[in-house]
Amino acid sequence: MGGGFRDGMKTAHIQLRLRELAQLFNSMDPSPFLDRDLDADAEEFIMSWAREHPKDHELELTIHLAAPPPPDRAANLQEAVQHYFAMRSEMKQHEFQQLMRRGWRSLLIGLAFLAGCLSLGGFLARFDSTTGVSLVSIVREGLTIIGWVAMWRPLEIYLYNWWPVRDEQKLLARLTRMHVRLVLPTDTQP
Repeated sequence: MGGGFRDGMKTAHIQLRLRELAQLFNSMDPSPFLDRDLDADAEEFIMSWAREHPKDHELELTIHLAAPPPPDRAANLQEAVQHYFAMRSEMKQHEFQQLMRRGWRSLLIGLAFLAGCLSLGGFLARFDSTTGVSLVSIVREGLTIIGWVAMWRPLEIYLYNWWPVRDEQKLLARLTRMHVRLVLPTDTQP
């Protein structure tokens, strides 16, 4: 780890060795070069190494190639990689927003259901004339438990599920700024 792209920023390096540049991209994707998806294994490799580096470091991807790429591909490589991660970051941001909307809807439904269960339990309490355990008190307790169980999903979303989605979106946003450098073979003899 050494110098940075901006003054005072540290750089974390990710090294990738490939035979040819085409290995970096999904061979099934018919999109133009700048819009092509990364290969799933390459993406996972890059993201796993990026997770290992401190969050306050800028990232640099160095790709060591065994065969020189076409000049136009080499010139547009950084833009293609950054564009891919920018699109993934936008998708993850959208996923986060959907999760928050789902959590909000789940919370409203859960609160309404809980209120209904507690109200019905309170109504049934009027018919419970015995001091011991009765069928009415069992049903009332069951309604209370069911009402609180209905709150499980919104609480799970707001307490636990949003963290990993937000962390991945932040990682993808970091990768959109990643500098990409090619290291070409020095010996090009046949």
